[in-house]
Amino acid sequence: MIRQKIFDSYTEQVCRLFDIEKEQLFEKCKKREVVDARHMLYFLCAKRGIRLTYIQKHMKREGYDISHSSIHHGISVTLKMYEADRDYSSIIDNVGEKVSSELWS
Repeated sequence: MIRQKIFDSYTEQVCRLFDIEKEQLFEKCKKREVVDARHMLYFLCAKRGIRLTYIQKHMKREGYDISHSSIHHGISVTLKMYEADRDYSSIIDNVGEKVSSELWS
């Protein structure tokens, strides 16, 4: 239950950040901004300690069937950007803090 709430909060924040609709995030789409948004969602969840199995389950609940290897790839891509770009890492950290404060307020 709590993982679902965290996932949903991250989804909302990521969609707002990338200026996309939630439906777009869970459609089979290869647009760069949508793919980047999905990757960030995977990374945020993994950083929060949500296992790949649960990320996969939550994606499927929203209608997006994805393999563990694809989720892992998205996390790896985002991790490289997170480590290389201070602005990008600040954005990710801010999203994480915002979701944490929403959950506990």
